[in-house]
Amino acid sequence: MDADKLRALLEQVRSGALDVEQAVQAMRSLPFDAVGDFASLDTHRALRRGFPEVIFGEGKSLEQIREIFLRLSEHSRTVMATRINAEQAAALLPDLPEAVYHPAARILYRHTPPAKLLTGIMVLCAGTTDIPVAEEAALTAELMGNRVERAYDVGVAGLHRLLDRLPLLRKARVLVVVAGMEGALPSVVAGLVSAPVIAVPTSVGYGASLNGLAALLAMLNSCANGVSVVNIDNGFGAGYSAGLINRLGQD
Repeated sequence: MDADKLRALLEQVRSGALDVEQAVQAMRSLPFDAVGDFASLDTHRALRRGFPEVIFGEGKSLEQIREIFLRLSEHSRTVMATRINAEQAAALLPDLPEAVYHPAARILYRHTPPAKLLTGIMVLCAGTTDIPVAEEAALTAELMGNRVERAYDVGVAGLHRLLDRLPLLRKARVLVVVAGMEGALPSVVAGLVSAPVIAVPTSVGYGASLNGLAALLAMLNSCANGVSVVNIDNGFGAGYSAGLINRLGQD
């Protein structure tokens, strides 16, 4: 159950189509839905968090992803599965009506956009190789009902590329900044804007970058204030947090 279904239920009570006891019984429905013996879906998460449960695709079989996706579709207008590769998507799409695959973000989703999109989120990345993680963040925020601005390949090796977009950066209410290598971009951005910055280290870089550990440690040790850091390559977590922050005061 999400907020729209709850409103519809209450409207039925107000119109007399349902009596109070019937509504109570409907709201007492278990807040989870079992799918076979492999999943127990949190069907009330959208009521608590404003966004339904998301499927993490890595490590799941095609059958598990398919069944969970279809069951979540019964509860929500938005269904999202992350870390889906192209081969999985090709096998799943014929069985998932209205589903769309975003290859850069590696996200399979079904979505009905709200009547009004919130503005205020901007996603940046340092290099072209960081785009998959940046797109995972951007699409996650979009599926949460936001219009997202993007600025890609604006790393510190050519700082003028970032400064050229400074007016746009300063309009954002929250920024997601994605970088590998030495992970310097979030600190630079945070020194230029007043909005919170969510830093995302990526596993991009040469040997001593240690698969993103160097960028992670650099971001955690940022001397710029207002920088929060998610885990390596966690574009989904960054986009989700940005969506929650942007919703504050705009609902």
